[in-house]
Amino acid sequence: MNKKILILEGGFNEEHEISLLTSSEVKKSLKSLGYYYDSLLVKPDTFSKQIRNYNNFDICFNSLHGPFGEDGSIQLILEKNKLKYTHSGPKSSKIAFDKNLTKLTMIGTEVIFPISEVINKDQLNEDLFLNFYKEHGSFVLKPVSSGSSFGVRIFNDIGDIENFFINLKNEKKLYQKHTNLMMEAFINGRELTVGVIEENGISKSIEVTEIITKNNFFDYKAKYSRGLSQHILPAKIDKKIYNECLRLAKIVHDKLECKGLSRSDFIYDEDKNILYFLEINTQPGLTPISLVPEQLNFNKINFDSLIKKLIDSV
Repeated sequence: MNKKILILEGGFNEEHEISLLTSSEVKKSLKSLGYYYDSLLVKPDTFSKQIRNYNNFDICFNSLHGPFGEDGSIQLILEKNKLKYTHSGPKSSKIAFDKNLTKLTMIGTEVIFPISEVINKDQLNEDLFLNFYKEHGSFVLKPVSSGSSFGVRIFNDIGDIENFFINLKNEKKLYQKHTNLMMEAFINGRELTVGVIEENGISKSIEVTEIITKNNFFDYKAKYSRGLSQHILPAKIDKKIYNECLRLAKIVHDKLECKGLSRSDFIYDEDKNILYFLEINTQPGLTPISLVPEQLNFNKINFDSLIKKLIDSV
C-alpha cells in the first residue's frame, strides 16, 4: 500500500479517551493492511499550525470524536491545507453534530423525531422545565452539540426538576463547554441503531442493533464499559420496523450528504407503533465494543475491510 496515512487522534474534549481507543484499533488495522502511517495528537488550539508539517501525507484518517473533530471545524482546516480525509465534510459534519440543525434539515422528509426546544445554558430556570414537563411529560436534557450521550439528563417527575435546580451550580459545571441545550420529550421505547457505509459513492444501511442497557439509558458509561449493555444483532423486532430502520437511516445519511460512514439512532415506541429518529453520528466509534464494526462483522466484513473501504472512499 503506497498511500501515507496520518491518523488524527485525541482532540482533548469529553471524548478524548474514546478517540484514542478508536485510533489504537485503526493503527492495528493499517499495520495489518501494510499502509505506512503516523499519528498526530490533535490539540484544537494549535492544530492549524501542527498540520502544516504533514503535507506529505496522502490521507488523514479522522479518528476523532466530539467537538472540533466531528463538528466540521477540523474538516475546514484540512480542506484549507488541501489535505484529503476520511468521513464526512464540513457542512455535513456541522449539521449532524448539531441535534437541532439535524432536525431542521430533516423537516419535510418521512423522518419523525421527538418534540424539542433549544435553550441557552444561561436561560435555565425551573419554570421553563416545569412548563415543558406539564406539556410533554418526562423529558431529556442534553447538549445540542455533543456525542456519546455526554451530559444527558432524564427528568421523570417534578422531584427530578426540583433536585436539578437545588444543585444548579454543580449541574452547570457539566455543561461548561456547551452554550445551547435541548429539552426533548422522552420516548419510552426500544433503542435501535443502524450503521450506514458507503462504497463507490453509494450508501447502504448495514443492520439494526437493539441496545439493552443496565443503566437508565445508553449513556457514556454503558457505551464504553463491557458488561453494561447488550447488543441484540439482528434486532428482534417486526420485519417491517427493521426494514423501516434501514430505510430511514439511509435517508438521513443521504439528506445530510454524509460520506464514508455514519450511525443513526432511533427509539421504537411499540404502543404507538412509531419509529422516532434521535440523532446521527458521522464519526461512530471504532473501538473493540463499538456498534458499527459489530454490524459489519455480522455481514462478514471484517475491521480491516472497513478501514480500507474508508480510505478508498476518499
